Amino acid sequence: MTSPGPRPPDDRRWPRRVYGTGDEPDPRFALANERTFLAWLRTSLGLMVAAVAVKAFGRDGAQWAAAVLAVLAVLVAAEAFPRWIRNERALRMRAPLPSTPVVVVSAAAVIVSGVMISLAVLI
Repeated sequence: MTSPGPRPPDDRRWPRRVYGTGDEPDPRFALANERTFLAWLRTSLGLMVAAVAVKAFGRDGAQWAAAVLAVLAVLVAAEAFPRWIRNERALRMRAPLPSTPVVVVSAAAVIVSGVMISLAVLI
């Protein structure tokens, strides 16, 4: 993979701590990272909608599941941009992509919410 050369001095892209680091990655990788960022935001919106639906249509016991989903939605949205930054910097430095604990936390929270909703429906 070859770098398209040095950045022009009038490069005003933000954030500078990302775009001022390393070499330009292959545009396909940068665009894939952007699509992943947008997928995290889409997931957060879906979790918010699920929380509202559980709260609006669920039984009394489902309110805790709605709260778990709402908190998870905020956590996923809050992690999306920092994750994009870490991944973009890694691409520019030709370093391995970093991991994030939010993936495991998200899976666990969805499982807990599902169990809580199931119990609320059965009881």
